[in-house]
Amino acid sequence: MTLCEELSWRGMVNQVTHEDLAERLEKERFTFYCGFDPTADSLHIGNLLAIIGMVHFQRRGHRPIIVVGGGTGLIGDPSGKTQERALMTRRQVEEYAAAIRAQLSGFLDFEGENAAILVNNAEWLCELPLLDFLRDFGKHFSVNVMLSKDAVRQRLEDRDHGISFTEFAYSLLQAYDFLHLFDHYNCRLQVGGSDQWGNIVAGMDLTRRLRNVPTYGLTFPLVTKSDGTKFGKSEAGNVWLDANRTSPYRFYQFWINLADADVPQLLRYFTFLSQDEVRAVEQQLHDAPETRAAQKRLAEETTRLAHGAEGLDKARKATNAMFGGELEGLDEGSLLDVFREVPSTTLARDELSRDRLLVDVLVESGVFKSKGEARRMVQSGGLYLNNHRVDAFETKLTPDALLSEHLGVIRTGKKHYHLLKFE
Repeated sequence: MTLCEELSWRGMVNQVTHEDLAERLEKERFTFYCGFDPTADSLHIGNLLAIIGMVHFQRRGHRPIIVVGGGTGLIGDPSGKTQERALMTRRQVEEYAAAIRAQLSGFLDFEGENAAILVNNAEWLCELPLLDFLRDFGKHFSVNVMLSKDAVRQRLEDRDHGISFTEFAYSLLQAYDFLHLFDHYNCRLQVGGSDQWGNIVAGMDLTRRLRNVPTYGLTFPLVTKSDGTKFGKSEAGNVWLDANRTSPYRFYQFWINLADADVPQLLRYFTFLSQDEVRAVEQQLHDAPETRAAQKRLAEETTRLAHGAEGLDKARKATNAMFGGELEGLDEGSLLDVFREVPSTTLARDELSRDRLLVDVLVESGVFKSKGEARRMVQSGGLYLNNHRVDAFETKLTPDALLSEHLGVIRTGKKHYHLLKFE
C-alpha cells in the first residue's frame, strides 16, 4: 500500500493540489512542513490529526519540518474564526512556542536520515523590513483573490466583526514561510487542516512566481462527530495534549465515552492499527457494543501515543479505581482528579486520633442519614474504605483511613463515592 493509499483508506485526505502527488511521494523523498500557531501553551486533540499525518509521512521516508508560528502567532490566523483573535504579547507567544516545541518532539523522530526539524518562524518573519516585504512580495498577491477566500469572505459578510488588515495579511506571512522553507530546506510540500487550503495555495503560488519551481499541498479533513458537531471538546472544554491541562485519566475517559457511531472513523484517524485490526475492533463493536471494547482500544492507542506507556498505565489504574479496583497505586493528584466530581467532606486531622467510630463520622459527613442506615450498609457488606470492605460496625476512624497524605475514599454499594479530606 502506498502512502496516499494508506491515508485514503483512513479518510485522511481532504484535498491535494496535484493529481500526480501520490506517484511522486513514492518515487521521491520530500521535505514537507506543517505549521502550528502557539495560541496556548499546549496543543489539543484538534491538532492531533495533522500530527499523526506527519508521522505517516515520516514513516514512509519523508522529512518533516514542524513550524511553530512564533511570528504568525503574533498576528492570528482568521481561518475558522468568526471574530478577531485577541492579540498576544511577544513574550506570551515565545513561552507558548517553547512549550509546543517540547510537546511535538514526543511524536516525531528527531534522529536518523529523515530526522524531523523544528523551527520558529519568528526567526525570519520578525526580521522582515515592512517596505521591502510589501514591495518584493506583496505585489505578487491579488487582493481580488484574497477576498474570494472563504475565511475572508465570511468575515467580510459579518458586519458586527469584519476582519482587520492585520488578520487579512496573515496569508501573506504564511506564504512567505513556504518560500523561506523552500530556499533553506528545499521544502516542496505543505500539509495542514482543511481550513489551511487557501494559505497553502498562496504559498505555492508565491514560490512558483519567484523561484519557478512546482510545490505541492495536501490537507487533512475537519474532524466531526457522527452528529455533525465539531470534534475535540469535552464538557470541560478543549482536550489538551499536555498532561497538566488534561490528565491522562481525563484524556483516556474522553475516548472511552465516545458514541459507538464515532468510533470506526476515529480508529482510522487516530491510531496506527492496520485495516485487519480495525475491522476486528469494528466487529467487536457490532457484536457486543455493551462491552465498549472498541472505545477501550481507541482510548488505549491514543493515550499511549500522547502520554506514553506510563501515562496509559496511570489512566487505566484511575479508571479501575472508579469501579472498585486498587487505589493504593494512585498518587494524591490522581486521586483528586478521579474523584473531583464526587461529594467530599473536609475534616480536621486530629479526628484520626479521637478514637471515634467511622460510621459516626460518616453520618456527620452526610454519607448516611442515620446510624441505623450505616449499620444496615455494613451488615450487607456494602461499605468500603479505600475500596476495602468495612466488616465491623465498630470500626474506628484511625490513620488507616488515609489513602494518601490527606485523603480517604468511602464507597457505598458499587459506585457511590465520598471523599474524606484531612487537613
